[in-house]
Amino acid sequence: MQWQWRSCEETAVSRLATEAKLPQTVARLLVQRGITDAEAADRFLHPDLSHLHDPYLMLGMKTAIGRLQRAITTKEPLLIYGDYDVDGTTAVVVLKTCVELLGGVAEFHVPHRIREGYGMRDDVLENAAAAGIKLVISVDTGIRAFAAAETARRLGLDLIVTDHHLPEIGEALPFALAVLNPNQPGCDYPCKELCGAGVAFKIAQALLTAGGPQFERLIPSFIKMAAIATIADAVPLVGENRVIASLGLRGLRRPVNHGLKSLLQVSQLLGRSEPITATDIAFRVAPRINAAGRMDVARDVVELFTSRDDTRTRELAEKLNALNTDRQSEEQRMMQQIHARLDEDETLRSAYCVVIEGEGWHRGVIGIAATRVVERTCKPALVLAVDGEEAHGSGRSIHAFHLLDALESEHCRPLFTRFGGHSHAAGFAMPTANIAALRSALDAYARTKLTPADFVAQLRVDAEVRLDELTREWIDCISLLEPFGMGNPEPVFVARNLRVLQPPKVMKEKHIKLRVSQQAPNNGETRGKQPRAFDAIGWRMAEQLQQDPLLIGDTTDIAFKIDENQHPDFGGLQLVMCDYTRAGEMAMSANAKETVQASR
Repeated sequence: MQWQWRSCEETAVSRLATEAKLPQTVARLLVQRGITDAEAADRFLHPDLSHLHDPYLMLGMKTAIGRLQRAITTKEPLLIYGDYDVDGTTAVVVLKTCVELLGGVAEFHVPHRIREGYGMRDDVLENAAAAGIKLVISVDTGIRAFAAAETARRLGLDLIVTDHHLPEIGEALPFALAVLNPNQPGCDYPCKELCGAGVAFKIAQALLTAGGPQFERLIPSFIKMAAIATIADAVPLVGENRVIASLGLRGLRRPVNHGLKSLLQVSQLLGRSEPITATDIAFRVAPRINAAGRMDVARDVVELFTSRDDTRTRELAEKLNALNTDRQSEEQRMMQQIHARLDEDETLRSAYCVVIEGEGWHRGVIGIAATRVVERTCKPALVLAVDGEEAHGSGRSIHAFHLLDALESEHCRPLFTRFGGHSHAAGFAMPTANIAALRSALDAYARTKLTPADFVAQLRVDAEVRLDELTREWIDCISLLEPFGMGNPEPVFVARNLRVLQPPKVMKEKHIKLRVSQQAPNNGETRGKQPRAFDAIGWRMAEQLQQDPLLIGDTTDIAFKIDENQHPDFGGLQLVMCDYTRAGEMAMSANAKETVQASR
């Protein structure tokens, strides 16, 4: 792993610290994130409802709102066509709840991942038209639905497409009454990184504002659902996304929605003393929502969040919890096979883009499996579930490789039945017979874009600190930068020359725990004081400890994030290790700008 120092101008840090009256460490972290003036710092550290953009800055919004208002006023039933993941289902919930709150009638359709697959289908549109529906609005899907859009036109349906995925190369858009997508050509909306539920939220914001003060005051309630999707979809938590995530997390401290309370209960987040964080959403809440679409029926999510029956919401939340357990078991089974293939197949290991397929793999888990392959190999990866003559795949990528561009390249594009996505994630379907050609074409394309240096895992380090700096006040200052996520990563610090005080413990065969301290500088203030000792936890680092053992008395440099163990008996501040190395093996200083540790 390579440790890299986030570059930073010291003069800019000092100026910001003075102007904004901020601690030096917080000012440094802000400057490293491109925030250099006091006004920008204040907006970043104190997100407010007033920081939301005007929805009408989004191309197509005026037309869409006019048609929706007409449907609501006349109680004309409309169909919301969503997707089966967190983003798609919560987008349905946001829009359906808003329309019904204003007096409208909203039906919805969430496709079954296995039976229907991603995107809008002709038969669903035909059934809607036969039932008297005249208005269809897509959420988190549709930007490449050219055939479905033509079907809608043939059926006389008004189609509003709302999406956030990248449109086709060029300026082609599906035929629709309105297309709302910050990434479409000609759209000057300031936040290009909204998720699908984020776009749906902007529609709700416009509708609620137009409904008058009694409805406008309900906008914060809708932010909660949009925040869950924003965090789960791993869009950058900067700009308007940061406002949505921050205010939404704040609102989740006081959940009102029956389904939300039930879901937080099974996620062990309801009623605890500490506030819900982005990490809680990403690793506890989102997987349970996603489990519905991955393992069963995503409609359950919409029912969970729209039902007012406590008994039913508890039942649905428990079902999602059980499905998530099933998903974990299936993931483990698949990954055992994938790891074995990677261990045995030199061709796979040497590929610049890993393409790996298997029969009997669950299509709902291949996206997670692709993420795990990227984590292991530090290379872009596609995982395909083969079912006879058809294969469905999901891809994840690394920072240096634009995955959707790769799939759209000359020799790859003809191999797919359908595909879509963005720079770091994509989904597709293809004939099984084309997999070998895809593997070859992608590897050839990747070799024109990547070098072996791109496959070295990198750890970005924000600052060097001493353990005696880690006080409650210091932690409170760092927490001002929350919520952390894409675009605003949780800070990584380095402490050097730490002494191992106890034999390292291996926990559950995967994790490790160290007890470390750091000798205080030899000056009058610290002479005679015992150095503070900290626990250092290393998740999934048992293999590293086996390869690079640490003994009592050894000294080590540790890269870590700071955390607080809430256990009533042995809780307190602890270091969450990202990596460790022998003391002195890295050349790092406060002014370093380059890679500070050779890969290993």
